[in-house]
Amino acid sequence: MRAHFNLYLFVAVLFAVGGIFGALLVNALTLEQQQELASEVGHYVQSMGIGFGAAPEDIFWERFFFHLKWLVLIWLLGVTVIGIPGILVLNFLKGALIGFSIGILIQQYEWKGIFFSFVTLAPQNALAVPALMITSAASISFGVYLVKNRLLQQSGTLLPELGTLTSTAMLMLLLFAGAALVEAYISPSVIGWAAPYLSSRNGMI
Repeated sequence: MRAHFNLYLFVAVLFAVGGIFGALLVNALTLEQQQELASEVGHYVQSMGIGFGAAPEDIFWERFFFHLKWLVLIWLLGVTVIGIPGILVLNFLKGALIGFSIGILIQQYEWKGIFFSFVTLAPQNALAVPALMITSAASISFGVYLVKNRLLQQSGTLLPELGTLTSTAMLMLLLFAGAALVEAYISPSVIGWAAPYLSSRNGMI
């Protein structure tokens, strides 16, 4: 990681820019769209608050395979080299999705939305986001190595670099699995605990 600090920093900044863009995008919605999203969020929080939802093991496997798809896609984009711009887009998109979710909660619930975002979105993303960034940076690094040392200079060995990328991806899969565990076994309980704090706002929940 020390050898590619600038690359990790670039990916982190891109993710942050995506988050800001997603949060600002909330203000671009029409009033009708905002009300519809607020209603959907309210129904979801209410259902979690009274204990409705899928079984934890079902949530775990659904989220695990979701993260696995992102991981495999980033790995493939790095191996193909031409997919490097796609890796950047995925990081921007992930940041935008999280920023949009936080923006919706804050727009509808103000300071309560900040609190709710922190306790419900932060735990799993504290694992998933670093795993996404590290895998992305490793894939970009491999793509750059491939272009520089194999396509342009015809030097260097490919297998050790590919092995490094693959082993990094496998390690990050453990973090993604941890994020899935949090989403399945911790987040529903936290949402159920925090939901009453939102219920007093304009009777939205």
